[in-house]
Amino acid sequence: MPDTCIDINADLGESEKSLATGTDFDLMRYVTSVNIACGGHAGNLQTMQQTLAAARQLNLAVGAHPGYPDRANFGRIELPLSTAEVESSVHQQIASLAQIAGSLSLRLVHVKPHGALYHSANQKRGIALAIGRAVKAIDPQLIMVGQANSPALEAWRSMGFRCAAEAFADRVYDPDGGLRKRTLPGALIDNPVRAAQQAVGIALDHRVITAGGTELPLDARTICLHSDTPGAVAIAREVNSQLVAAGVILRALGDL
Repeated sequence: MPDTCIDINADLGESEKSLATGTDFDLMRYVTSVNIACGGHAGNLQTMQQTLAAARQLNLAVGAHPGYPDRANFGRIELPLSTAEVESSVHQQIASLAQIAGSLSLRLVHVKPHGALYHSANQKRGIALAIGRAVKAIDPQLIMVGQANSPALEAWRSMGFRCAAEAFADRVYDPDGGLRKRTLPGALIDNPVRAAQQAVGIALDHRVITAGGTELPLDARTICLHSDTPGAVAIAREVNSQLVAAGVILRALGDL
């Protein structure tokens, strides 16, 4: 039986406080790839530089995490932007991060949209294609990260991108395959053991148990952890530990 390999990714560089206290760095110890906020929903030149430098120190794969340019709502509300405006914003965000990465002798490996932009790409092919055009103009070799079984992945594959299907250890799934809305109770999994169980189920059994108790098939190459989930470091530690204990090999996106 072939070895089971999977990536653990985390959304980072979204909080100056988390960087200052070392929380982001602590979380990085338990992941293999990092998605770095690059000036849309969060992040600035300083946080990008700090996060990239920390990722280099830990030998992690680095990627861009562009979002709607809406800091007030942390990029979690869809903005009424045209596809041209989305393309321009995403291009600008990724280009900023790529420039800083280059100054540190790092190369971006992947792109993962954030929040409402991530979900808009799933729901509107035009948005997915706009994101793809922005990425292709910077580096067509970048890996596109999107929700497993989503239309966004199909759109990006049609553009010739390599794609990585993503599942979540710290989010509850609804029976229809979507993530339970954050505004609803029980949307987050902040119990480390429960999050680790979900991660192992994703890696080995290719499924999650939904809020309705049904099994949802998921074929994912990467498992996401959110740095703003309460107890994120403890969750990351437990997820990493239980995946390794289950015989799963942890590899960064570019190495899968």
